[in-house]
Amino acid sequence: MRKWMAPAGLAVAVCAGSWTTLTAQPASAPAAEAQPAAAARLSVVSGYLPRGGAPSSLALLPPPPAPGSAAQARDDEAAKAAVALRGGPRWDLATQDADLTFPNAAGTFSCAMGVPITETETPKVYQLLRRTLGDFGLSTYPTKTKYQRARPFTVNGAPMCTPAIDAGLRKDGSYPSGHVAIGWGWALVLAEVDPARAEAILARGRAFGESRMVCNVHWASDVDEGRTMAAATAARLHGEAAFRADVEAARAEVAAVRARGLAPSRDCAKEAAQLGR
Repeated sequence: MRKWMAPAGLAVAVCAGSWTTLTAQPASAPAAEAQPAAAARLSVVSGYLPRGGAPSSLALLPPPPAPGSAAQARDDEAAKAAVALRGGPRWDLATQDADLTFPNAAGTFSCAMGVPITETETPKVYQLLRRTLGDFGLSTYPTKTKYQRARPFTVNGAPMCTPAIDAGLRKDGSYPSGHVAIGWGWALVLAEVDPARAEAILARGRAFGESRMVCNVHWASDVDEGRTMAAATAARLHGEAAFRADVEAARAEVAAVRARGLAPSRDCAKEAAQLGR
């Protein structure tokens, strides 16, 4: 599979694996020029959608909440509640969820599905997640770039869970969340791959998005509209024959792995405790 030549301004997988910037630099410049270690760790591959083929976030989303508005007050209250979780089990899971590098990111839904999600045991699921990462994440950038909304940690002064990428996050617009678009998008895709576990998968996808608030790097409205872009992009992906074929192949693979009785690739008891379940 050919490597995806990301815009040079798209920095991924730095320390905790967060998206950091997407600028108008030449599309032909490989991500490795900007972030050599990042590109190597994430092993970004081409998505299913052509460049510019994702739904337009500017056409779909309203502007972010205005300062002093009721919507911003809601965001402030949600951020205050999320910050209170710092240092506890939920904070630890949010820190793990922040890492979009593979193989870590591939295992996010392992417990929800009850099977291992690894390059060795479930290569078709693994590659489905890798290929859709860019499709979902990049869908948010027209709006992120236009509004350049400040992230919660820059406003409330409280710590965030990935301090090593503080500088990059300060330059990257908060609204909507690319991380949430990826996580909720993955949940939608995997619920189709494994409909018998759809509720557990979607619940984990919702928690993945909430982790961004726990990390103090996104507002509640960023999370909400990240899910909007995930849903819009998932609908667009169904127009691609390659995507539909890979979903079918992944469904057969999961059924076969489940029949073999292989265990999830994560500590599911620990994850359940982190989620308060």
